[in-house]
Amino acid sequence: MQMNTPVGPNALDTVKDGWVGKPLDRVDGRLKVTGGATYSYEVLQAPNTAYGYVVQASIGKGRILSLNTRAAERAPGVLYVLTHLNAPPQGEGNHHEAHPVLTGPQVAYFGQPIAFVVAETFEQARAAAYLVEVSYDRQPGNFVLADNLNRARRPQSTGAPADSAVGDFDSAFAAAPVKLDVEYSTPQQAHAMMEPHASLAVWDGENLTLHTANQMLSQGRLAVARTLRIPVKNVRLVSPYIGGGFGAKLWVNADAILAAIAARQLHRPVKTALTRQQVFHVTTHRSDTVQRIRLGTDREGHILAIGHDSYSGNLPSEQSYEAAAMQTRTLYAGPNRLTRHRLAALDIPIASSMRAPGEAVGLLALECAMDELAEKLELDPIELRVRNEPDEDPERHVPYSSRHLVACLREGATRFGWASRHPRHGQVRDGRWLVGMGVAAATRGNPLQPSQATVRLGPDGIATVRMAMTDIGTGTYTILTQIAADMLGLPPDRIRIEIGDTAFPEAAGSGGSFGAASSGSALFDACNRLRGKLAAAAGVDARAARFADGRLQAGGQSRALTDLVGAGGLEADGEIRPGDTEHTFSQQSYGAHFAEVGVDADTGEVRLRRMLGVFAAGRVLNAKTARSQAIGGMVFGIGAALEEGLVLDRRSGAFVNHDLAEYLVPVHADVPAIEAFFLPELDDAANPLKSKGIGELGICGAGAALANAIYNACGARIRDYPITLDKLLPVLPTQS
Repeated sequence: MQMNTPVGPNALDTVKDGWVGKPLDRVDGRLKVTGGATYSYEVLQAPNTAYGYVVQASIGKGRILSLNTRAAERAPGVLYVLTHLNAPPQGEGNHHEAHPVLTGPQVAYFGQPIAFVVAETFEQARAAAYLVEVSYDRQPGNFVLADNLNRARRPQSTGAPADSAVGDFDSAFAAAPVKLDVEYSTPQQAHAMMEPHASLAVWDGENLTLHTANQMLSQGRLAVARTLRIPVKNVRLVSPYIGGGFGAKLWVNADAILAAIAARQLHRPVKTALTRQQVFHVTTHRSDTVQRIRLGTDREGHILAIGHDSYSGNLPSEQSYEAAAMQTRTLYAGPNRLTRHRLAALDIPIASSMRAPGEAVGLLALECAMDELAEKLELDPIELRVRNEPDEDPERHVPYSSRHLVACLREGATRFGWASRHPRHGQVRDGRWLVGMGVAAATRGNPLQPSQATVRLGPDGIATVRMAMTDIGTGTYTILTQIAADMLGLPPDRIRIEIGDTAFPEAAGSGGSFGAASSGSALFDACNRLRGKLAAAAGVDARAARFADGRLQAGGQSRALTDLVGAGGLEADGEIRPGDTEHTFSQQSYGAHFAEVGVDADTGEVRLRRMLGVFAAGRVLNAKTARSQAIGGMVFGIGAALEEGLVLDRRSGAFVNHDLAEYLVPVHADVPAIEAFFLPELDDAANPLKSKGIGELGICGAGAALANAIYNACGARIRDYPITLDKLLPVLPTQS
């Protein structure tokens, strides 16, 4: 089916006391806690599996002058050393389309793979990798975004345009009675997921099976085929369980291609895993940004002009940029608008999507700027946002499919006790702690991607669902189980979900908060078609049929589904495709974040005391996993505000803190009790499930709420994230 018009009442709306929405425990939970969920590196193959280890460049830019592998090749257990001198020709493209490796002597960034040592054991491969001798011609590189803003260009756009303009921003801003013009910056960030990238490549003649940690298998299959220059039909990607991704595994990475090339050369399986330190340079990261926010209002706080300029960086060969100004196009009203993105060519590892690309860092700037504007106006920050609530998308001039941002703000204010917040900073103390509250709006786009699914009901009463969808820890297995259970009237233990394999129907994969809606809608369509076949077998109208307790009830009869499927079972295919509704409606999820922090009056230490998120994201498919996703995003926001950031060596373009000892993320001691609450909502223009994406919504605006709370506590406004002691102490007001 195609989403051309809003959907009316459907089977999920009429199910009484159904499984969708309930806090069903993860159906894969037992497998995960007992070790039965097999990740890519844990896949067992024949005893002749070989192991590979990546050798990385130790310069930031230049050219390999000599590469001596003789000592490595003579080392114990070594089978093969792959370099640009013996690597096969490969297909080209940006990192979305292909991932060629070892294609020549040029070094584009620090940590770039320059050799791949394969041995009988991982330990032998690693030991031999240190025997590879390399000499370089070092060249000066452009590593720092802030030093290259004047060289930034407008990037090519594959979706929404990089720039937008409505009205006359310059004139309106110049004439506005109240103006704010501020600059914020955010650092480069690493995904730091639990499972490092790993792959096992197995060839059977001309056919490749690649067990690899990849979030979007159908897309990855195309990239592997293009890179290796083989037919797509000869490639199979398998990834039933993924230990987190946050965007780092959206695309095929060097581990997969290197393993595949080596396995083909050696005629035996090759397995490789990147070390934690290698992940930081060999795979992708989030770009840093420099953002300028300009807001002009009348004296009552109505926005007259809103401008957002964002700079980010990437390799010269890439067009991917951090779309930090996108949410500014739709979040608040205002007749005169200007957003612009610029991309600087930098000689650092590839920058790409990381959880909530665009909004995660864009709202760190915009929502703090709104707080600054509220203070200028002597207006409550929530009231400022309410006064600028649009009645339609202010740039596209189409209605919102659903929008309950104000309701989230109001509900959150009541639950959090916002009325007790002191409007002036530095007025509330708890012993040595200065205490403050902050608020920020949350928004995230709600895309729908093409997906397909097959569902088969066997004579044993088991329904088997198949699609090339993935589960990166978000609960895909569970919500698909709930959808199928309600649509077919079966208990969850009669549903079997088989995903993570390109041998199954193509699916969107996990990313961009589109996974649940896209895969779930394809399954909804498949189940709807299967319901039609079952009704036809019973000789009744499918529209009048009710499916419950493993039976079909209609027209005064009740038939067991197992009696209707016959000895061979019944099968149906389904699909979802985006359609006109993505153009005729503006579709986003919304929320509001509230934070209370304490700032030590003497040392500047910041401690989060409590946090609340209130969200409106369409039909909630599983109350437990939805809450988990929202809270996880909020923890991400804590890290972005207070701790997280890659430290760049300006001389070499290397990330200095390339491990989990020094790349700081929140730990249990940093995170108090966090609450997440969902408002009831159905969005009939989004998809047949009437749901919206949740996976990234929790991070959007969360860090800004903390930053605003810090200002309310002590009066220190830090515009360079993360807000660390070295930045806070010099501007910490003297306390009486």
